[in-house]
Amino acid sequence: MGHKIAVMGATGAVGREVLTTLSERGFDINDITVLASSRSAGTQVSFGEEGELTVQNLANFDFNGIDIVLSSPGGAVSAEYSPKAAAAGAVVIDNTSHFRMDPDVPLIVPEVNPEALAGYKKRNIIANPNCSTIQMVHVLKPLHELGLIKRVVVSTYQAVSGSGKDAMDELFNQTRGIFVNDPIKKECFTKQIAFNVIPHIDTFMEDGYTKEEWKMMVETKKILDSKIKVTATCVRVPVFIGHSEAVSIEFEKEVTVEQAREALKDTPGITVIDYRQDEGYVTPHEAQGEDATFVSRIRVDPTVDNGLSLWVVADNLRKGAALNAVQIAELLIKDHLS
Repeated sequence: MGHKIAVMGATGAVGREVLTTLSERGFDINDITVLASSRSAGTQVSFGEEGELTVQNLANFDFNGIDIVLSSPGGAVSAEYSPKAAAAGAVVIDNTSHFRMDPDVPLIVPEVNPEALAGYKKRNIIANPNCSTIQMVHVLKPLHELGLIKRVVVSTYQAVSGSGKDAMDELFNQTRGIFVNDPIKKECFTKQIAFNVIPHIDTFMEDGYTKEEWKMMVETKKILDSKIKVTATCVRVPVFIGHSEAVSIEFEKEVTVEQAREALKDTPGITVIDYRQDEGYVTPHEAQGEDATFVSRIRVDPTVDNGLSLWVVADNLRKGAALNAVQIAELLIKDHLS
């Protein structure tokens, strides 16, 4: 029969990737509507074999009759319109940070906590986790089942696309400007991003952590296990697409490198490429456009009892955002709406 789908924030980087992902996965769609702000209304976005779709104005759209809304318009916009869509009977899968820590909204990574999806009925809203959290908990889940994780120390190397199209343009323009000796313009970032790294993503909190680091800490607890201790340092790097993470894990009991490697290989959506030689690991360049979460550099951490360290890379616009949201929609239809 197909489902009636609305994509909210369809002109943004994540919204466009959602449309691509829906098309590539052959999502069962009867009708699809693309929504954005009034300034984008009337423009066109691409969608598979159907070609171009005309963007409608979110502000005056009637959500009655829509089955699923895939939402990525920014937190403030989603805070206003996601509850309206939910009240009209649609199930909203929201990719912003606004609803993630709401106790009545499930925070879902399908390979990690699919059983929590049943809680969507409380508000008709499901939250997509932070992009960096998604790829990390995807990897932590099978390892947690092996040895019970006590503590995680993670440093992220996050692509500029995590801040949207304007941030990607800023990296491009600054890089070009350096070669032609133009002045550096900073608009999206607090410091020059070209040929630089910035240890600052989102706003600073009173304890010295940034909001991005806080998200990784609290979201991991909500998704995986409230007992796991997490400390994060989140860094923006001059890469267009693909988030990388250096993750060190302390377990309750010994987990060998071989056990970890086999458990990860057996986990849907994870690809292990781990050779102790030149090029025997994955970088963001290879991960771009791929659906998998990649794991490399699996090794013992000798500084703690029962410790392992590893390298995790994923396309932040796909598994970190659009793909995870579409997978949630597929699981929703399979287990709850069919």
